[in-house]
Amino acid sequence: MSMNRKCLWILALVLAVPVLPGAAAAAYQGGGYSGGAREDRLTINEQLRRMTKTFNLTADQQSKLKPILIDERKKIDDVRDNTSLERSTMFDRIKQIRQDTDAKVRALLDDKQKETFDKMQQEREDRMKNRQGGPGEDNSGGNPPSPPPQN
Repeated sequence: MSMNRKCLWILALVLAVPVLPGAAAAAYQGGGYSGGAREDRLTINEQLRRMTKTFNLTADQQSKLKPILIDERKKIDDVRDNTSLERSTMFDRIKQIRQDTDAKVRALLDDKQKETFDKMQQEREDRMKNRQGGPGEDNSGGNPPSPPPQN
């Protein structure tokens, strides 16, 4: 192989290597560029399947739950598509939509399912609290940290 041809192959490989991880990720996601969390989220049917498995939902509960999930998705998409909203307002509205949906879902559950639901909600809240704040901040939701002891 001539030196020029060898250099061209090396150059082609060097240029192709950074592209490969992006192409693999796009193929894994079903093709194309993922423009954000909206494309990565579960479909309504996937969400319903997970909830059915987690809470052991009856067919009747599933049929009542699906329209609730569809309504939630539409409302959240409408908020996200409203470019005139400030970020904090958008988050507040989405939080309210999710709280309303959670109340509707909880109302469909029997006592045992509600226990599981409440436990999962508490775990989600705990995870959210732990994500907030920065280094040195108390994320426990309790009192501020004590000052260091004086010698």
